[in-house]
This record gives sequence, C-alpha cells and structure tokens, in this order.
Amino acid sequence: MVLFGTIVNGICIIAGSLLGLFFTNIPERYKETVMHGIGLAVILIGLQMALQTEAIIVVLLSLLTGAIIGELIQLEEMLNRVGDWIGSKFTTTNDNFSVAQGFITASLVFVIGALSVIGALDGGLRGDHEVLITKGVIDGFVALVLTTTLGFGVILSVIPVVLYQGSIALLATQINQWIPESVLNGLIGELTAVGGLLIMAIGLNLLKITQIKVGNLLPAIITVGIVYFVYLLF
Repeated sequence: MVLFGTIVNGICIIAGSLLGLFFTNIPERYKETVMHGIGLAVILIGLQMALQTEAIIVVLLSLLTGAIIGELIQLEEMLNRVGDWIGSKFTTTNDNFSVAQGFITASLVFVIGALSVIGALDGGLRGDHEVLITKGVIDGFVALVLTTTLGFGVILSVIPVVLYQGSIALLATQINQWIPESVLNGLIGELTAVGGLLIMAIGLNLLKITQIKVGNLLPAIITVGIVYFVYLLF
C-alpha cells in the first residue's frame, strides 16, 4: 500500500503526543530547561539540513519570495487564529498561544526534511516504507518531548504530516515520468536546506533569542521548486 509508511508515521506522532500529555504537569523550571534543550537540538537539526544546499542563491531567493507571499497573505496570523480557535475548543485556561505554537513548531519539525520527502518517494516509487517507519519512531519520541512543554497543539501536526507525505507518495507513482532523477535529487537538497533554515528559526524562537515570523516564511517551501527550476534554466 502506497500510504502505509505515512499512516505509520502519523500513528507514531499521535501515540507520542498522547504519552506526552501525561507529563505536562511537571514543574515550570523543568519545562523551561527542557525547552532550552529542545531549542538547541532543533537548531542543530536545522543547521545540518541547511548545509545540504549546493546553490545558496536558490535558498536566498526562495526565502525572499516566500517571505513576500507570507506577509501579503499574513500566513502567520492565519495559523495563529487557527491555533486560537482550536485552543478554545480543547482548553479551559489561557494557553491558546501554546496550542498554536505547538502546532506550528511540531508541523515544521516533522514535515520539513529529507526523511519526509525521500521516505514518501520511496513509498510511492518502490513500495519501500522503511524510511518513513524509521522516521515515525523518531517523530514519536520527539512528539512526546515537545508535548510536555508545548501541549496539545503538537498532536495536531499529524494532519499536515499525513497530507504532505501522502501527497508526495501518491504523486511519486507518476513523478518519474515528468522529472529526471538527477533534477529531483537536486530539488530535494534545496528543499531540505530551505526547511533547515526555517527549523533553525524555530529553535531560536524557542530559546527566545529571536521572534522570527516563521509562519510568514512557510511559502518558501513551495517557491523553492519554482526558483530551482528557473535556476536550472540559467
């Protein structure tokens, strides 16, 4: 089944998040220190991904065009409103921001990266789900840790994860007819680099070093494809 790996990945995130909910009542000082650890680890993950670029101009133009689009449509505010609405349905205290932050943070960490793309492509092209199952186990543990500090919003990240990876897996059944493998590998590298920088921004925000509007930069994940193909033409 083409979507088997994606489904397993989603189940692991849900299981990890549910387990994490049992540990949300730990003292605030523990949460703060754990959050610092998560922030540092997220920055490291993002840096490793960002260094995979072979064309920094593609990354730069993707972020610039993505930022312009994000600001035009106010994507960050839209995502926060969704988080606020969801938070009002599932919380009784004033922690709606935590729901929005948990949703956005976890979605970026789980969705962006080489494992998501390569795993989904393997599932669609070859019916090999090993990469996504491995990613699912990792995501489950990360979801557990994130949920202890960011709360319920983390579990909602399963929605974009399943939609994103599932779409790639289904598209992959036909993609080899449209895009040469060498071009596809290059695109994955630049997509990973752009995503890595966004994840680094999340880590810096978690450490309260910056207040980057990561949501408004998300369109860069889409524009990188257009920029990369234009780059190849020249």
